[in-house]
Amino acid sequence: MIEVIKGDITKVHADAIVNAANSSLLGGGGVDGAIHRAGGPAILEDCRKIRARQGECKTGDAVITTAGNLPAKFVIHTVGPVWNGGTKNEAEKLANCYKHSLELAVENKCDTVAFPNISTGIYGYPKDQAAEIAVKTVTEFLNEHKKPGKVIFVCFDEDSYSIIKSLIHH
Repeated sequence: MIEVIKGDITKVHADAIVNAANSSLLGGGGVDGAIHRAGGPAILEDCRKIRARQGECKTGDAVITTAGNLPAKFVIHTVGPVWNGGTKNEAEKLANCYKHSLELAVENKCDTVAFPNISTGIYGYPKDQAAEIAVKTVTEFLNEHKKPGKVIFVCFDEDSYSIIKSLIHH
């Protein structure tokens, strides 16, 4: 099942919330900064351990950490592509963010997963194109795996909310 809500992802009760992280995994602006602030230092501590083990997180990949003080159990950090006009495999990389996040969620027995609008903030991905990729990738994954039970798209702004709402109610 797919739902779309307008709101603050740090307040969402889900088994896992997805963070639009940067490759350093050390926090940043936008959703990333908000998740680290609301979740507290435990998230950063986990991110540092992952970095020590594997280095930076590549675009399209995902890693999972504790959710610290957040109402979720886990935070899945995925690195979205920076928009370069669509010529640098951005669509494939963005689809991988959703796919790899969902794979980690299933591996960690998460039944509800909340996603922000990955790459549509400072990374500049056009909201309509990003929404189409997000909804298509998540729908295909759910059809194939029958898990997780519920995916929530948490939109920060009215534009993204309207676009995703129109895509999932077809």
